[in-house]
Amino acid sequence: MMKGPMGNMMKQAQKLQAKMLKLQEELGERTIESASGGGMVKAVANGKQQIVSIRIEKEVVDPEDVEMLQDLILAAVNDALTKAQEMVSEEMGKLTGGMGIPGLM
Repeated sequence: MMKGPMGNMMKQAQKLQAKMLKLQEELGERTIESASGGGMVKAVANGKQQIVSIRIEKEVVDPEDVEMLQDLILAAVNDALTKAQEMVSEEMGKLTGGMGIPGLM
């Protein structure tokens, strides 16, 4: 085992790594919802930045205007993923205390 300042740094790094793994697991269970078209299309993403559900109100389904529905879905999905990324970055920032560690979200 290392002793002194280097040993303390290693212990702190191991504790931080364990906390990060736990946080990543917790974030994977959290969800964030986004909507487009006045709530007609809703997308839900988790902290792993995966879309876990999409809800489309039947009123917005128009066979004559598929492009509009596609745009609404894209808007809701992209916004949900952006919000999920922001949630992860915020929580990781709290954990690392803004240490600016490369490779951390």
